[in-house]
Amino acid sequence: MANIKSAKKRIKVIAKKTALNKVVKSKLKAAVKSFELAINNNKLDDAKKQLKSVEKKLQKAASKGVIHKSRASRKVSRLTKRLFKAQ
Repeated sequence: MANIKSAKKRIKVIAKKTALNKVVKSKLKAAVKSFELAINNNKLDDAKKQLKSVEKKLQKAASKGVIHKSRASRKVSRLTKRLFKAQ
């Protein structure tokens, strides 16, 4: 455990940031899951709407530094590919 005051503060700050990142990542996973569910049920109109939402969430998470920019782009590309393959 840290003894220095600034180190104790850093521990608190890191805990807050970790909690926020966890929330963002879980929302991303839920959004992707709902998109994939729509694809599997052949609800392509819903899937298109959800893809737009997922893309926005991924780009926002990348801009905040929660996930890497390339990872977000790769994920969007793969999801778009799945949508067009399903049509």
